[in-house]
Parts: sequence; structure tokens; C-alpha cells
Amino acid sequence: MNQMWYVGLGLVAGVFGGMFGIGGGSILIPAMVYFFGLTQHQAQGTSLAAMIPPIGLLAALRYYYSGNVKLGMAGFICAGFFIGGLVGAHIVQHFPETLLKKLFGVFLLAVSLKMITGK
Repeated sequence: MNQMWYVGLGLVAGVFGGMFGIGGGSILIPAMVYFFGLTQHQAQGTSLAAMIPPIGLLAALRYYYSGNVKLGMAGFICAGFFIGGLVGAHIVQHFPETLLKKLFGVFLLAVSLKMITGK
């Protein structure tokens, strides 16, 4: 059942990535730490492994050799991210630029407050 949650996380990260052009790390890492209980190192390594097709192979290997990559989880997140990116990119094409800028700013602020406060 966790696999479906991982695919869901990948979809959410893909949608936001497609909408805002952000790296998956700003969504994946906090989610893996706060919702799935990974350490910061594991979350960063797993996020990089999930994004191997587009980026990060050498960095992910470094995390992997240090024991900080959950390969199964990364694969399922990658599948969701692949589809979610297309969905998000499609949705955002109809957003006015000013709305998109505001949504992006609110998203980044919310993530930073969560990371700073640890709540």
C-alpha cells in the first residue's frame, strides 16, 4: 500500500514541478521527512534517485554508496513524477502570469516556514 502513497507523492511533485518549474526536492524532501519518516539524508538521496532519468545520477550514487537511498520508494515516486509533470504543465498553461507568480511565492513561503519551524 505504501507504493500508492509514493506514486501519489510523485504525482503531486510532478504537478507542482510542471506548474512552477521547481525541482522536486522542494516537495519531495519535506514530504519524505514529515510524512514518511525518512532522515534528511535519506530524503535527499531518495529524491535524487527518483529523478535519475532527468538529473542527479552521480549525486544519487554518492548517497546510495553511503546507504542513504531507498531504491524501491524512489522508483515509485519517479513513476508518479513522470505523469504528474505532464499534468501540472498542462494545467498551468491557462494560469495568468501574475496568478502563477503569487501561487509560486505562497508555495515557497509555506515550505520555508514548515522547514524553519519543524512543524
